[in-house]
Amino acid sequence: MFERIGYVLLSIVALAWLAAMVTGMVVAFPVGIIGLLGILGIGFLLIKVVKDRINNPEDDYYDKHVDQ
Repeated sequence: MFERIGYVLLSIVALAWLAAMVTGMVVAFPVGIIGLLGILGIGFLLIKVVKDRINNPEDDYYDKHVDQ
């Protein structure tokens, strides 16, 4: 339960921080477009990593069957 609350709070802070960064880059429009492209690139890579992890049955096997 506490772990879930912690993840929710961290998600809220991360989204607020990202919104503040994007807002600041929009205000500094000509130069800020470079930062927006960087954030967009990192976002696409993050989506790819999560998608690869979800669709990889080998990771699931080791997660469930290998002793930690």
